[in-house]
Amino acid sequence: MSRPDPRPPWPRRVFRFAREAAIWLGVALVALAVVGRLRAPELPERAPEFALPDLEGGTVRLAALRGRPVVLNFWATWCPPCRVEIPAFSRLAARRPDLVVLGIAADGTPETLRAAGADLGATYPILRGTPEVFAAYGVTTYPTTVVLDAEGRVVHAHTGLMLDPHLSWALVSSGLGL
Repeated sequence: MSRPDPRPPWPRRVFRFAREAAIWLGVALVALAVVGRLRAPELPERAPEFALPDLEGGTVRLAALRGRPVVLNFWATWCPPCRVEIPAFSRLAARRPDLVVLGIAADGTPETLRAAGADLGATYPILRGTPEVFAAYGVTTYPTTVVLDAEGRVVHAHTGLMLDPHLSWALVSSGLGL
């Protein structure tokens, strides 16, 4: 006499696997957000001022952006997590035209940064950072993201990879909405 197969039919196994995978993915995303917040640099209440060159030869001054919330993403061309998150920042910039999203690169010439931005789908301005700006923002690890409110106050800082759910959570927790 053969025993019945104790495993449920395959559709239920697939559904159970998908449900468990979604739960673990959610846990992983929350863990990344918490760890990134804990690793974030200590920053003053007011964002340090800067004037940095863009890739077209102009200069972007943080003071000129007052009145609009600003998302600063400090990154490097050689950094794999930085490269992974750039499309999420592009989607954020498209979804929230009221925000100013700026990528501040730690390395590269204007030509290499233009090529990297095009290759990665960056649709927001990329600025060439300086050691002084990276030091003023306490950036020692890439990527690091800093969110400023419309008055230039630091309302959120995160070190590590940020994807769409993390960006949405950072904005909501900062009082800037979705």
